[in-house]
Amino acid sequence: MRRSLVAAGATLALFLLVQLGALVLANPFVDAGYQTVENPSDPTNSVVYVGAILVATAFMLAAFKYDADVLIRGLVVFSGTWLSFYALSVVLPAAFTLAGYNGPAVVVALALAVALLVYPEWYVIDAVGVLMGMGAAALFGISFGLLPAILLLTVLAVYDAISVYGTEHMLSLASGVMDLKVPVVLVVPLTWSYSYLDGETATDGGEQDGEDGAVDGEDAMKASARERPEPADRDAFYIGLGDAVMPTVLVVSAGVFLEDTPALVENTVMTLPALTALVGTLVGLLVLVRFVMKGRAHAGLPLLNGGAIGGYLVGAVLAGVPLLEALGLAQYL
Repeated sequence: MRRSLVAAGATLALFLLVQLGALVLANPFVDAGYQTVENPSDPTNSVVYVGAILVATAFMLAAFKYDADVLIRGLVVFSGTWLSFYALSVVLPAAFTLAGYNGPAVVVALALAVALLVYPEWYVIDAVGVLMGMGAAALFGISFGLLPAILLLTVLAVYDAISVYGTEHMLSLASGVMDLKVPVVLVVPLTWSYSYLDGETATDGGEQDGEDGAVDGEDAMKASARERPEPADRDAFYIGLGDAVMPTVLVVSAGVFLEDTPALVENTVMTLPALTALVGTLVGLLVLVRFVMKGRAHAGLPLLNGGAIGGYLVGAVLAGVPLLEALGLAQYL
């Protein structure tokens, strides 16, 4: 019970850091011109993004199959450095410049990259992961209007469920990335002695005994990811960084694009709909942690994205926003 509470509390805190950080970064990102699309209200933005995710997933699975793990690790570290720089560039004063960029932001981002490559202990992974999550959620939140954000979260929730419970390729992907020691997961230690550097991953140990005898390779990865130790036997709890980022996209989008809803906190986009989307995400997270701590892998986005969308709609209605406007459909009717 104690480990379950620690896992829930620490994971909740990490999610909150990502969400609150993204809300703080949203306005500075807009002012800095970091919006990635010309028309944030265009629903096809979601289609393009989902397509990019499918391509990236296929690429990563192929890389793991053909032992190109180093390539994936390099790409993730590069992405983490880039997103960290984006976040830091609007927070740290530009005391000096390097090649025309905010010097302190460049230095800190590169230092984090070195830390990831040299000593990817769990606290390094979490620190970079939270910073990446803040930057990514803010970046996509200001780039996806209400309808595109809701469509994105809905499609990804369905895709996550299919890929975990149906094709199970997400289990293979999860097992593969655990070996890379990169910030695509958030790590919550459950023992004082835990070390992510020394800890076994889902693919450690070679062959495993399945229901039909010995399994190896991809089947072993799926089986080990599907079956988790009981809470009392765990040294750490893991949750994907994307599980924190995706629902936070709607949290930020609600604060940026839902007009006539005043900010609850000065200099942020924390409006009532954004707050209730945040709360809805955390409710979904608590349910997810409860399921996962029972010993099996579960798709996170159906609960997390569903909680974010439900919470957002409740907040929008309470704020007096018509439902069609809250859904981003009013402009089409």
